[in-house]
Amino acid sequence: MSDQLTLPAEARDRAGKGASRELRREGRVPAVVYGEKKEPLSIHVEEKLLSKMLSTGHFMNSVVMIDLSGKAHRTLPKAVDFHPVTSRPIHVDFLRIGEHTKVTVAVPMRFDNEDASPGLKRGGVLNVVVHELELVCDAADIPSEIHVPLDGLEIGDSIHIGQVKLPRGVTPANTDDDFTVATVVAPSAMKSEEDEAEAPAADAVPTVGAEESENEESGE
Repeated sequence: MSDQLTLPAEARDRAGKGASRELRREGRVPAVVYGEKKEPLSIHVEEKLLSKMLSTGHFMNSVVMIDLSGKAHRTLPKAVDFHPVTSRPIHVDFLRIGEHTKVTVAVPMRFDNEDASPGLKRGGVLNVVVHELELVCDAADIPSEIHVPLDGLEIGDSIHIGQVKLPRGVTPANTDDDFTVATVVAPSAMKSEEDEAEAPAADAVPTVGAEESENEESGE
């Protein structure tokens, strides 16, 4: 289960781009808490602490308790905006949730026991189709990762979502399709797919020499 995080916050007295820039210069990140039919809260949080939480890789599927003036607000991060050049966080949206609210989160997939896959041991390649799985679950029981064993897989075998063991009470957000999450392919098959993807792009862009040749033939 994902850890519950606590993030101290302070109320924002002023809105607007100028006020937000000033906060960022002071090492703070503007944020908003919304949802549950309550008034949005405009807040700001410490950039260093936020960046540390983001670096765990589980921030977006963790319950974050926003501590504002001694009152805790149970939230789920919904969006983080980053500076296009520095990649520093510049704004965060938090969604209010109840203790047992059903939430949709993206959870990382982890593929285990590669040594137990005959196909991989013979030189096959694991082609991961789904790196993060959209899941619906109780906010109090958000899994940190979904583990998928590779035991017994041969080259050409596929793993579908119906074969993935999910924790109790957790379901895929997409229940309409038994989609593929990973396959074991031969190295030559991977190379062939890459070549096919590059070929149309190469054919679509004529060389300068080809354009000049056509112009000369047409008399232009």
